[in-house]
Amino acid sequence: MVKRHLTPDDWSTAALQAMARGGVAAVSVNALAGELGATRGSFYWHFKDRDALLTAALERWETDHTTALISRLEDISDPRQRLAALFSTALGEGDISGLEPAIVAHADHPRVAPILRRVTEQRIAYLTDLYTDLGLAPAPARRQAVTAYAAYLGWVELRRAASDLVPEVDASGESATAALEHLITWLTVAHGGHQGTGAGGSVER
Repeated sequence: MVKRHLTPDDWSTAALQAMARGGVAAVSVNALAGELGATRGSFYWHFKDRDALLTAALERWETDHTTALISRLEDISDPRQRLAALFSTALGEGDISGLEPAIVAHADHPRVAPILRRVTEQRIAYLTDLYTDLGLAPAPARRQAVTAYAAYLGWVELRRAASDLVPEVDASGESATAALEHLITWLTVAHGGHQGTGAGGSVER
């Protein structure tokens, strides 16, 4: 049987899967080569070293789960539907379970930090734009974006750590579907479209 020629994306996917299982330390050239049925020579054909693989894998995560997702959502004209689609996709069945919590857990790693910061900045900016489109003034839109993103991060972390105790945060199932619909409603209806008010009831600009 002729072995399939491995591409950089094959190595990057394997690295992300390893990271989801055991963090950055689990991304081992020897271990990945064994999983892929490849040699170290095959790895070095595509990458200078392990650090180069980590960067490539994280940049692929950035592209697939942020840049490309945002681009696809732009086809949805209604901002409320776009926000609902964003969270349905982000909290649905991921292709690599547990990946985002694993990446966030290594926020201080020199290879992870710059890409994670870039992704966080882009995501919060996009959410802020969405809430602005829904009618919020700039400051409340930013606060709601941060709140929404924090809810997302907490949701995926709880899924990774205790989905057996909290089945509502799982990626599938009746209770999970109901809980996700509740979250999306809270994020798009309960707050979207309303101006923020201060203690005296005045609209914040």
